[in-house]
Amino acid sequence: MNAVVLAVLIMLILSLFRINVVIALVIGALVGGIAGGLDIPTTIAIFTDGLGGNATVALSYAMLGGFAVAISKTGLPDAMVDLALKIVGKNTDSSRKAYSRVLIIFIILAISISSQNVIPVHIAFIPILIPPLLKVFNELRIDRRLIAVVITFGLTTPYMLLPVGFGEIFHGILQEYMADSGLTVAQNDIPIAMIIPVAGMIMGLLVGVFGTYRKPKEYKTIEFTNQTSDVKVYTKKSIFFAIIAVLVSLSVQLWLTQVYDVDGMIIGALAGIVVIYISGSMKLNQADELLTGGMKMMAFIGFVMIAASGFASVLRETGDVERLVEKSAALIGENQSLAALMMLIVGLLITMGIGSSFSTIPIIATIFVPLSLELGFSTMATIAIVGTAAALGDAGSPASDSTLGPTSGLNVDGQHNHIWDTCVPTFVHYNIPLIVFGWLAAMVL
Repeated sequence: MNAVVLAVLIMLILSLFRINVVIALVIGALVGGIAGGLDIPTTIAIFTDGLGGNATVALSYAMLGGFAVAISKTGLPDAMVDLALKIVGKNTDSSRKAYSRVLIIFIILAISISSQNVIPVHIAFIPILIPPLLKVFNELRIDRRLIAVVITFGLTTPYMLLPVGFGEIFHGILQEYMADSGLTVAQNDIPIAMIIPVAGMIMGLLVGVFGTYRKPKEYKTIEFTNQTSDVKVYTKKSIFFAIIAVLVSLSVQLWLTQVYDVDGMIIGALAGIVVIYISGSMKLNQADELLTGGMKMMAFIGFVMIAASGFASVLRETGDVERLVEKSAALIGENQSLAALMMLIVGLLITMGIGSSFSTIPIIATIFVPLSLELGFSTMATIAIVGTAAALGDAGSPASDSTLGPTSGLNVDGQHNHIWDTCVPTFVHYNIPLIVFGWLAAMVL
């Protein structure tokens, strides 16, 4: 069996059996490396060398966790919860509760979408916004799988369609590597080609919101890491400084990213923490314990991203990624319909393993573009195939920050499983429609 397929299957099967994702990635990498012709010492060495690939991302998320706890000391999250509870009310009026559910889901969706373009902070908003709202979700009996589906939609769909923020990066990579592979495309054509696949994402969201997870679900209200037993007190001054801290953090991050083209997430989080220090909301003698607790809250994401980097390095070193694509091409023959389906499935397997659609494009464009041209696909159809194949799996991969982010916020009280409550729902609602609608786009464009 191809090493990539075997490694990804082992990682997914172990994850589905509730084996820790980091352990599943390590075992999958070892099996994949050996199956790909590498000996055990070489596999371990490549895996270890590859761990540094996502070290910056891991530290960024740890700092965001610390910033989230620092923000909690200002009372801003408690003020948000109090406001939300006022909207919900204590009565059992079903129409009012339904209105509150719709309002909260819409706000979370809007913020998730905006995090990719309007204020491109990606998952940085999750540890600040979601944990304080768990009490509200419990009050409204909102199924947290619904929230995971909503957030993941907002984290993935905008970059697929809109050429701004993270979408500008995705479209730029897509255009660059398609050109390197023999097909020059206009960046204006990419959003048009991706409309049909994005329609599949929208359909999945609607099914999740109005169908699958519409029924109420009961959760226990449990105290978690960044909560304390003290009476929560906030003042106009503390809320003012909390808002200033958030604005400073976002401004520093955007300034460093836009002006100097560097990842400003770490320094942005640090700037926000400094503002809270200055405000007096967090005492120096409390800082170490509180910030460490916040970093622990986001540590899971960091370790998974680091392990995923090593996993991807091993798979690339085996050479079986290219062989998987080439063998798939050999099976296709001249059948356009089968070709489109095979390319999408291969893209799904690669992205599920690597965990990043952005990192998948250079791998698949090299083979998929010449193959699409040889089979007579139009330029627009080729864009749709490569773009959708790259995005496939990002929503359902256990190693993707599009799933790790929602889990980090929804599981702070231990009632939301990463695989069964985030990855499986997002895979079913987004990856399956993406295959169908991506295939449709390839046929009609």
